[in-house]
Amino acid sequence: MKSSLIDKTSGWRGSRDVWVQAAYEALIESGIDSVKVMPLADRLGLSRTSFYGHFSSRQDLLDALITLWQTKNTGNLVKRTEDYAETVTEAVLNIFDLWLLPDQFDSRLEFAVRNWAHTDPKLARLLDEADQIRVEALEAMFTRFGHEQAFANVRANTVYQTQIGYISMKKDGPFEPLEPRLARMPFYAEIFTGQPVSDAEFARFRARHPIPE
Repeated sequence: MKSSLIDKTSGWRGSRDVWVQAAYEALIESGIDSVKVMPLADRLGLSRTSFYGHFSSRQDLLDALITLWQTKNTGNLVKRTEDYAETVTEAVLNIFDLWLLPDQFDSRLEFAVRNWAHTDPKLARLLDEADQIRVEALEAMFTRFGHEQAFANVRANTVYQTQIGYISMKKDGPFEPLEPRLARMPFYAEIFTGQPVSDAEFARFRARHPIPE
């Protein structure tokens, strides 16, 4: 299947971003074994030579996928923990935005990378580091709202491990309808923080995630 993102002209040799996008699509559709130069070239309707005009090796392309995952999922999560919120419940709802916005946190990419890490020791170490960075950012968020360190750590791990469990079970974001997830989120926020979500906070959260007609 050729990528739907391509609008080629005569002599077009592709771009680094196009190759990364094709690799991303192959990864989330079929796993890391499908991310190989010739199948991607066929997918794009390009030559093997054009690949080496943008990458030094297949590993170079794989490293670009890892960077994409680190930037989108870890980078955006850390940033979201630092965003303004008046209450801890509002801060947790800010985190929940990530689970509903694939351009901010890509659950399919997260699932694929975690599967890939089972066969790549270097990536497994990077995944462990990412997990630690994400949990520490969530812990700092809870600490900022007055939770003692031990409780902040447990709450951070609970928030994070719950979401990773959703992703691992394919019950998250692109894997589940939006409405039932939204309906549960104030209850999750209360469990995670020990405080109820106000009607105004939840109304603002729902306004950011309208149900498609």
